[in-house]
Amino acid sequence: MISQFKSSPHTHNGSSVARTMSRVCLALLPGMIMYIWFFGWGIVIQCLLAISFAVAFEYLLLKIRHRTIDLFMKDGSAIVTGLLFALTISPFTPWWISFIGIAFAIIFAKHLYGGLGCNPFNPAMAGYVFVLLCFPAQLNLWPASLSIPPNISEYAMTIFPVGQLDIDVVSGATALNHMKSELGSMTMVSEIKFDPIFGQFAGAGWEWVSAGFMLGGVILLFMGVIGWQLPVSMLAGLLLPCMIFNFMDGDLYTSPLFHLFGGGTMLCAFFIATDPVTASATPFGRLLYGFLIGILVYVIRTWGAYPDGIAFAILVANACAPLIDYYTRPAVIGEVT
Repeated sequence: MISQFKSSPHTHNGSSVARTMSRVCLALLPGMIMYIWFFGWGIVIQCLLAISFAVAFEYLLLKIRHRTIDLFMKDGSAIVTGLLFALTISPFTPWWISFIGIAFAIIFAKHLYGGLGCNPFNPAMAGYVFVLLCFPAQLNLWPASLSIPPNISEYAMTIFPVGQLDIDVVSGATALNHMKSELGSMTMVSEIKFDPIFGQFAGAGWEWVSAGFMLGGVILLFMGVIGWQLPVSMLAGLLLPCMIFNFMDGDLYTSPLFHLFGGGTMLCAFFIATDPVTASATPFGRLLYGFLIGILVYVIRTWGAYPDGIAFAILVANACAPLIDYYTRPAVIGEVT
């Protein structure tokens, strides 16, 4: 008889979960500060909106399910879900899209499966993918690089539409999106990288935002909140094919640094892939799980329809986590098979 194996560990002590979530929120601050510095206060509005929606839906679902509201509301998981969702969407996203995305995340991706610790998919990524598939045009407007950041009133007019705003003046494509579209037009990387949208090795401004999230992730590592296996294996899974293809043809495939510091790579490696509920639970399984995410991100970025692919890679890996755990679980002494 094979002993039952838990595929997704989670902390049962409410105070421990709350302490972990508070540390995660603090570790996000360096990246958020860089975000505000280069692209203005729109991300703050999005974070406040997403957190408010997440807390409201969490309370409503706990009430409907007759769960202990004080215990589960204090664990901070809804706040982290709101923050991660807000950090993946454009700061120009209208409020009603955030409302729909958070509703899907909390209701369908979390409580439909039984709440925190039972959900097989990362709620924030599930909510993001849902609104991305439903409203791609609204989520494709990003602050223009190397320009004066949109002021808070311009952000407010796009998030809470009350009038007409020439959005083209303050918005543009991300570096990943621009690179993908230019490569599709048969332009070489050596020519594309001179566009003002690019910085030293990734999108102008965005490379510093990524560095901020990397700093926050390193802090989590030193605090023991996360282990090294998932972020290291995820980055390795992204770097390996990138180095191979870039070596083969540097004018057709972008550099490793571009992928490392472009898009949501660092946010994914240290804050999303490391979700203890939806990730693999075994030591070797974590390495395979993270490596799978990195490979999928590169495949989607290079040959897929979407410029980044982080959320899709996470959800596919979430679905594979139980299988990975099954085949990588450590042997138990005395276990009868």
